[in-house]
Amino acid sequence: MEKKDKIRLGLAIGTLGIVYGDIGTSPLYVMKSIVASNGGLNSVSEDYIIGSLSLIFWTLTLLTTIKYVIIALRADNHGEGGIFSLYALVRKRGKWLVIPAMIGGAALLADGVLTPAVTVTSAIEGLEEIPAFKTLFTGNTTLIIIIVIVILSGIFFMQRYGTMFIGRIFGPTMFLWFSILGVLGIINILGDLSIFRAFSPYYAIELLFSDQNKAGFLILGSVFLATTGAEALYSDLGHVGRKNIYITWPFVKVCLLLNYFGQGAWIISLKNVKDPTVNPFFQSMPEPFIMYGVLIATLAAIIASQSLISGAYTLVSEAIALNLLPRLSIRYPSETKGQVYIPTVTTVLWIACVGVVLYFKDSTHMEAAYGLSITVTMLMTTVLLFQFLRRKGFSILVTTSILMTFGVLEFAFFVSSAAKFMHGGFVAVIMAVVIMALMYIWFTGYQLKTKLVKNVPLKKFVPTLTKLKADTAYPKYAHNLVYLTSSRNPMRVEHEVMASILDKRPKRADVYWFVNVQVVDGPYAAYYTVENFDSDFVIRVQLKLGFRVEQDINVFLKQIAKELIAKGELAQQKRKYSAKTGRKLGDFCFVIIKDELSTEADLTNWQRSIMQSKLFIKHFTTSPEHWFGLEYSDVQTENVPLYLSKKKVIKIRKID
Repeated sequence: MEKKDKIRLGLAIGTLGIVYGDIGTSPLYVMKSIVASNGGLNSVSEDYIIGSLSLIFWTLTLLTTIKYVIIALRADNHGEGGIFSLYALVRKRGKWLVIPAMIGGAALLADGVLTPAVTVTSAIEGLEEIPAFKTLFTGNTTLIIIIVIVILSGIFFMQRYGTMFIGRIFGPTMFLWFSILGVLGIINILGDLSIFRAFSPYYAIELLFSDQNKAGFLILGSVFLATTGAEALYSDLGHVGRKNIYITWPFVKVCLLLNYFGQGAWIISLKNVKDPTVNPFFQSMPEPFIMYGVLIATLAAIIASQSLISGAYTLVSEAIALNLLPRLSIRYPSETKGQVYIPTVTTVLWIACVGVVLYFKDSTHMEAAYGLSITVTMLMTTVLLFQFLRRKGFSILVTTSILMTFGVLEFAFFVSSAAKFMHGGFVAVIMAVVIMALMYIWFTGYQLKTKLVKNVPLKKFVPTLTKLKADTAYPKYAHNLVYLTSSRNPMRVEHEVMASILDKRPKRADVYWFVNVQVVDGPYAAYYTVENFDSDFVIRVQLKLGFRVEQDINVFLKQIAKELIAKGELAQQKRKYSAKTGRKLGDFCFVIIKDELSTEADLTNWQRSIMQSKLFIKHFTTSPEHWFGLEYSDVQTENVPLYLSKKKVIKIRKID
């Protein structure tokens, strides 16, 4: 029992480091933003602070606790969470559901750029509050920017080596962080216990209509920053499991609320302060502790940044598997479950983060841009959750009530955050629109090709392949000739595949393999089906892999070949020459057909633009050889024109 208790405790502490980095660092800037949005310290009253704290409490309760912890965590796809896992669960309910999935995913990736920038900058700005460093850092924006960029660059550089070692200290560090948040909050609250009036929703509602609230409903844009990490919490479900989040969230929420309330009590206690600017998180600390506060805040900010970067990798890899993004090189720096490294994503995020820091220069301006995109993601998640609950059999009354409650609440946050557009929010919107456009082009191009490319029945060509196999007039091209096909119909392949075998130089082989990879909803699924058309040399393989499984076709296909030989469904294979003794499989040659859009393709101008854009993007993505694990295999590449419809034939006539 002691061992089990230790394991549970270890998992719970580990969960703190993996899941709560984003939402856990919100106290660095939420109260600061709320005070600044009302004109500074001279413009806030006790009622204003109480109302703001009430808004924070009910936002965390309604959105984070009820929507995400209680409802969304139950919408898991074989243990995996996040907007794309949710989409995979409900996509069969309507083709249009890909739209909210794309919008939400794009907005979440855009938010992933801002989070590292705003959290690290907010932490480093605490150096201005240390008496010994005041002269050096106060007003010295350039020095702070340099330190922030160095830290961010170090975080991104570290990704290529994996984060398993550093991950071991994430949990204990975040446990210390939340404990400090709670203790500091209690110290300040003890001076004014009346602060707990904020638990009443009356003060939240009153503030929204109060003359003391100069921002009006737009104050929700600052309040929303307290719950921006809720979507990341759902996305990290697969890394830690539902139970660990259930166990740790009460502790996290209590510590966060204690700190927010403590900052509020400290602000109320200030009398006759002339300076309107204030940094409540650091200034409310005992002065001798500020230096340690900055240090632990910086570590927490690094952990929050790491969590968002890892989340971006997961999000992109899932989008690739769902045909929402082009294939990118994916590496696995360690054996830790779910840990991936995508070099392209790392480079783009690093450039974007550094660009955000250089453009905004301080956390106050970054906060103006932060939160807008994540409100969009939350709205899209609510739409997909509605479909999930309907799929689970919940009544239309219950599901509509949930949709309207969270939809109205999140739309209010969206409208209030939209006011930030001209103050920097446009940066997040531009990034989200670019990502969304990329997703739309890739997915639409994939759907267009799948719908219009001509597929032919494979069984029809079995007699011809039988003759070709026996025709020694043609040299043997390979023992096992493998074609990758995009047709999901197990009885058909693209016409271009058969044309490659028969119409160019006829390719004679002992076994013809036609392999299609289909991504299924289960993240770690790996199984296959086989159709041999009553032969032992024409094999149609349907590989069904989860969206988290690396598509290493070479390895899978050789496993399948050995199983078929053992069952007598495939003839024994022998190699006369081999560097590896006892090898029982012949050579494999993989043929990859690359598409080129024909000028004769019968497409509308819009369809042609989509296909040309998709093919252009493919030039910057990872090659099929690398994606399918064939970089060390015998691979032949053939370019074929992509007509996408019946080719127009122009008759030519002879003239005398």
